[in-house]
Amino acid sequence: MDFNAKLVKIEEPITGEGKNGPWKKQSYIFETESQYPRQICVMVWGDKAISNPAIMQIGNRLNVSFELESREFNGRWYTDVRAWRIQEATMGGAPMGMPAAAPAAQPAPAASNIAAPNFPAPETPAGDSNDDLPF
Repeated sequence: MDFNAKLVKIEEPITGEGKNGPWKKQSYIFETESQYPRQICVMVWGDKAISNPAIMQIGNRLNVSFELESREFNGRWYTDVRAWRIQEATMGGAPMGMPAAAPAAQPAPAASNIAAPNFPAPETPAGDSNDDLPF
């Protein structure tokens, strides 16, 4: 998965010692550029995840390729956004803050003996043409 966003903050690196030896991680805060901007904290482990450290400047628009990882500890779940590649965002790509275009969908194989459910269309009560929901 990936997204395009503007780098707004670089956290201090955190280091430690584990059973497999020393480790290092750093957090970067990105902000999407959309009608409702979102901030996303992305973790980078080790030095090899960033292909070009010179692009990691606050204000740069970057493309972040990442994986989501969740783990359980003492009955609570923790989720990390782990970047495995960070590059300069291209101008011809998806709009800022939107996911990059997915590859073209392949046609689904024909399913035999499986019928799609036929749900009836919802009925609108008479005189209730103005719905108060925003969507």
